[in-house]
Amino acid sequence: MIYTVTFNPAIDYLVYVPELTVGSIIRTEKESTFYGGKGINVSLILQELEIESTAMGFLAGFTGSAIEQALKSRKIHTDFVHLKEGLTRINVKIRSGQETDINAQGPAISEDDIRALLQKLERLQAGDTLVLAGSIPNTLPSDMYEKIMGLLSGKGIRFVVDATGGLLLHALKYKPFLIKPNNDELAEIFGTKITTPDDAVKYAARLREMGAVNVLVSMGAKGAVLLDENDQKHYIGPVVSRVVNTVGAGDSMVAGFIAGYAQTGDYAYALKLGSAAGGATVCHEGVAKRDEILELLSTIRP
Repeated sequence: MIYTVTFNPAIDYLVYVPELTVGSIIRTEKESTFYGGKGINVSLILQELEIESTAMGFLAGFTGSAIEQALKSRKIHTDFVHLKEGLTRINVKIRSGQETDINAQGPAISEDDIRALLQKLERLQAGDTLVLAGSIPNTLPSDMYEKIMGLLSGKGIRFVVDATGGLLLHALKYKPFLIKPNNDELAEIFGTKITTPDDAVKYAARLREMGAVNVLVSMGAKGAVLLDENDQKHYIGPVVSRVVNTVGAGDSMVAGFIAGYAQTGDYAYALKLGSAAGGATVCHEGVAKRDEILELLSTIRP
């Protein structure tokens, strides 16, 4: 089973307005609502690709209940810790030529809530995959990834880590099966510039030396690079020419990679399906649907 953890899920409320004028009453042209958070996005794409997963993390209040019901309606398993107080956050995304995002903090998470999540995670078994994605809310310990990976280390669980900076670096000692920095995040880690696929491979190799099994580097308009556990380099160029939305694209790539590898055991195909899933998501608001992913997949030539 694949498990995804989202520490701070959200309902994203997108509003489209002709012009954003502070201090005035503005009527929207249209609105859209999406249920998200990086781990949840991974579960949504896995479901589209007919791969089972269980979404975990923390939910609170009526907004948390709405997210859980939406996931269950999509036939995604859920095993969240339900907080006694607060509300799962609502993020407001304003589209008016430029993008303005107002992201809420989310509910407070207590020590008891953390223990409850760890107890759920202790049930994972050898052969399971655990996806840890995104930042750590300020009400959680900054070493939360390490706590989880340390708890499960040695049980034969595959860790997938999509995080930045210290969160990612501190996870490497647990030899995660997959990490997915983008080129900017990779450059920040090593204090350099990443402008070409060869640059990405060079520094992906450094991360492999530090413990990562497979390193997938997303490079936006320059495509994506994978350095696999056999030190084989794989590259796929850009798969779409028009970008509407980048939110969830990296999560979609991670999910597509996991699904592709689960289906075939082939890293080249995993990168191809990951690129198709990520590319399909950037073409519209919200994460991609199965037909969109498979249509784009059919056009990709390694």
